[in-house]
Amino acid sequence: MKKRKTLTGYLNSVFIEAANALRPKGARIKIIAYVESYDDVSFWRSVFDEYENDKFHFEVLLPAQNKSLTKGKKRAMMNMLGKGVGKNMIACVDSDYDYLLQGVTDTSRRLIENKYILHTYAYAIENFKCCADGLKRVCVQSTLNDSEILDFEAFMKLYSRICYPLFVWNILLYRERDLKTMSMQKFCEIVRLSSFSIASPEISLKQLTQRVNHHVRLLEKNFPHLLDKYVSLKEEFSRLGIVEDDTYFYIQGHHIMDSVVLRMLIPICRHLRNKRETEIQRLACHRQQYNNELSAYRHSQCDVRLMLQKNTFYKSATPYKWLLKDVELLLLSIEAETR
Repeated sequence: MKKRKTLTGYLNSVFIEAANALRPKGARIKIIAYVESYDDVSFWRSVFDEYENDKFHFEVLLPAQNKSLTKGKKRAMMNMLGKGVGKNMIACVDSDYDYLLQGVTDTSRRLIENKYILHTYAYAIENFKCCADGLKRVCVQSTLNDSEILDFEAFMKLYSRICYPLFVWNILLYRERDLKTMSMQKFCEIVRLSSFSIASPEISLKQLTQRVNHHVRLLEKNFPHLLDKYVSLKEEFSRLGIVEDDTYFYIQGHHIMDSVVLRMLIPICRHLRNKRETEIQRLACHRQQYNNELSAYRHSQCDVRLMLQKNTFYKSATPYKWLLKDVELLLLSIEAETR
């Protein structure tokens, strides 16, 4: 059965290539881009929009081999498309830890080596949505209040620096195929924001520092034979362009969104709404005006989680720039192959 699915994927790629060959010279090349889930369609569509021209156009689809409503996770999707991808049919996936594993596993090796598999470099699309550069604008869109409450970029930079030593250990243990000592679930539990205070945001970072330092000390004590590898891995990350300030891009995306960013944004947006409503009450000349203004304001607000999911202010992020570079190299390669 697996062999049949792989062959079908290959024939689909050949069919698309043959269909392209039948088009008049100068016609646009059609590239099918398979993504993992419904949520990914919009993201990858926005990526390819920047490159559609008189030479190329893209169609973003869910895996054609998926016979149920369960959306393809990366491993299943790559199993289906691994031998079928080519210049006319590509796969677009979240990197998870596979980019950081640098070929230690089969999936990681295929992700890195196959130019027809585009990946996010960041752990997932959710990490881009949580890009610190756009968090203030997310709050403004949600609350219609432009007041400055927190320097999000500085906060996420500090958060990343605090998490970085434990993050390196997490990846090192994964490379050593030790998935129990510091599992993904355990790591995320340690690096969550256990609380958040608008008045004293540094408290949550202090608590985080204490937890991370405690577990780093335990790992150094229990795995002294890995200390040299730990130093080497930090040096490798530096060569790859992965820096301490950006650690949050490479931690599990749902964790960063739910247990870090929304843990901040929800109380901040609540505070901004209360502040705006107090202002409306203060400025209203009479009760009717107050009710009308308050009703209009509340109907104009949007849920902050929805605004975060729609956030597009991540195009300055380093992993996103790497992704665009891969798209550009891919198109150059496809153009050369079709001459």
